[in-house]
Amino acid sequence: MGNASTSDGFVAFDRVQKSYDGETLVVKDLNLSIAKGEFMTMLGPSGSGKTTCLMMLAGFETATSGEISLDGRPINSVPPHKRGIGMVFQNYALFPHMTVGENLSFPLEVRGMGKSEREKKVKRALDMVQMGKFAGRRPAQLSGGQQQRIALARSLVFEPDLVLMDEPLGALDKNLRERMQYEIKHIHNNLGVTVVYVTHDQTEALTMSDNVAVFDDGIIQQLAPPDVLYEKPDNAFVAAFIGENNTLRGKVDGVNGTTCTVRLDDGSEVKALKVNVAGDGVRTTLSLRPERVVLGEEAASMPNRFEAEVLELIYLGDHIRVRMNVCGDDEFIVKVPNNKGGRDMKVGQKAPVGWAIEDCRALDPS
Repeated sequence: MGNASTSDGFVAFDRVQKSYDGETLVVKDLNLSIAKGEFMTMLGPSGSGKTTCLMMLAGFETATSGEISLDGRPINSVPPHKRGIGMVFQNYALFPHMTVGENLSFPLEVRGMGKSEREKKVKRALDMVQMGKFAGRRPAQLSGGQQQRIALARSLVFEPDLVLMDEPLGALDKNLRERMQYEIKHIHNNLGVTVVYVTHDQTEALTMSDNVAVFDDGIIQQLAPPDVLYEKPDNAFVAAFIGENNTLRGKVDGVNGTTCTVRLDDGSEVKALKVNVAGDGVRTTLSLRPERVVLGEEAASMPNRFEAEVLELIYLGDHIRVRMNVCGDDEFIVKVPNNKGGRDMKVGQKAPVGWAIEDCRALDPS
């Protein structure tokens, strides 16, 4: 992942490492450049290093080695409150003894701003999150969603160039969480502020981001826009972590330019796109999205065709999730749009399935 030209980013991590015990590296040789105005999400499972990166950027953690810069200046030795960065955490961190207005005014007072100027900025920030009427309330009188809006407004009130968000929607229920994802995205679009967002929720990352850095084991596994991550994962970890994914395992049995033939463990032969395999004879994981698989008559024209058995049908409104036995795999999922007659299918029924070569990616063995 190393690229030497990180210095031109608004936020730049240059060969940053972090260890808490002097032995284990939680973040390994990280090079990352974030453009001004970008919405960048750090996505990954617990313990993958994403939050540590955010905390080093905020100044609450120190890099063991390497340099972090903001707008061209190194900030490793700059204390958190002098970095001019807005922060939103999952637990809101509002002052309970202050009203909403006082909570928002506080970062402005600290910066020595006069009263009338403060009032203008507080009003503007509250209007931005549709909380203009709540300036006189205390945090305890607000719902979780309202408190999160206030925390968001407080991070924006002093007009920072950079806002860091650590799992800010983690405590909200599903509907509210989805609504807030769109609202944060809209605020970002309107303000043009740079946002670095940390989450382990892949749908959230896909919904909101310009670019997503997928972390695992202290390393960025892939850095790309959401559609590229989903459609073109570089390795088996990213394929499995982003979205639902069918995984078939086998050995490469011939390479032909950009494609390869793979002999699966049950003896079936699959033609796939050669993405991340060293060559002939090596083990590989095939990655195939459930919505890319066709069922029934359409499968006849596909280069990869197999007879499959329906094991389970789950009705999900807009589509039916069909679990099948394909090539010896009992966990093979096909998503059938609701308008495609998926409701006529029965458990135990046999049906042909098929898929295109370019939809099946040969990746590293998982």
